[in-house]
Amino acid sequence: MGIRMRSILVMGILGLLAIVVIGIASYKLSVTNALNEAKIKSNIILNYAMATKEYMKQVQKPLVKELIESDRFYPELMSGFVSARGTFELFKKTSPEYTFKQATIDPLNPFNKADQDEIGFIKKFGQNPALKSSEGIISKNGAEFFYFAQPIKVGNAKCLICHGDPYDAPKDQIEIYGTETGYNWKLNDTVAAFVIYVPTEAAIAAAKKLSFTLVLIGAGGIIVILLILWTFLNKSVVLPITELAERTENFSLGENLDDPVINKSNDEIGTLAKSIERLRISLVKLLQ
Repeated sequence: MGIRMRSILVMGILGLLAIVVIGIASYKLSVTNALNEAKIKSNIILNYAMATKEYMKQVQKPLVKELIESDRFYPELMSGFVSARGTFELFKKTSPEYTFKQATIDPLNPFNKADQDEIGFIKKFGQNPALKSSEGIISKNGAEFFYFAQPIKVGNAKCLICHGDPYDAPKDQIEIYGTETGYNWKLNDTVAAFVIYVPTEAAIAAAKKLSFTLVLIGAGGIIVILLILWTFLNKSVVLPITELAERTENFSLGENLDDPVINKSNDEIGTLAKSIERLRISLVKLLQ
């Protein structure tokens, strides 16, 4: 194998390794950025839902209580959780890919019933009171989602008016939800979690596409570099060395001794050419 082919082979192997490293690194970086973006989106959605809930609690609920009897209960007007969920359902019409859930182990509304994964989140929060949130990748119905969850605790005795003894709950609540579920909660218990689900399939696909594109660009760049290197080696190294080898072979046979070896380059090949020219002159003098 000649110098040219060995050089091209070494450069090709190094280029291939560089392409693989670039592809893997770009894929991991793209996935990380996609997950960070999913986390930002989930935080925005959750913060908006919490703002809706707090507005209901601090502004609307006190006004409603002034207008209706004290023992009446209208969820849409007096429950921050119902208001937050209702607002999100309207939001979901234009952004159906996102999911917001008030996952509850024992809910009043069956819609909020926590699945096995969500029960795991809630129990984790209950076992670690200092834990303020949980996040990660989860698979549901064959699709992957980024989830962000925050615990819901029974923070004060007011919560137990609706979720303590069912016979103490407002009569309208009993008529709407019954007395079987959503009661007998205890103060400071972690009973639920707000969970946001953001799909990652499109983001991961985009990361793969970006990595593939970078690999193709890198491969194209390596091919161009190898072609340039091939041309350079052929013109500046291989052909001059081949010519010098032929001249040296001729000199060894006593041929073309009167033709000087000319190479004006100042590199190693030029030095070799000068050495062969001195050899030619010495042979000529020796034969004379």
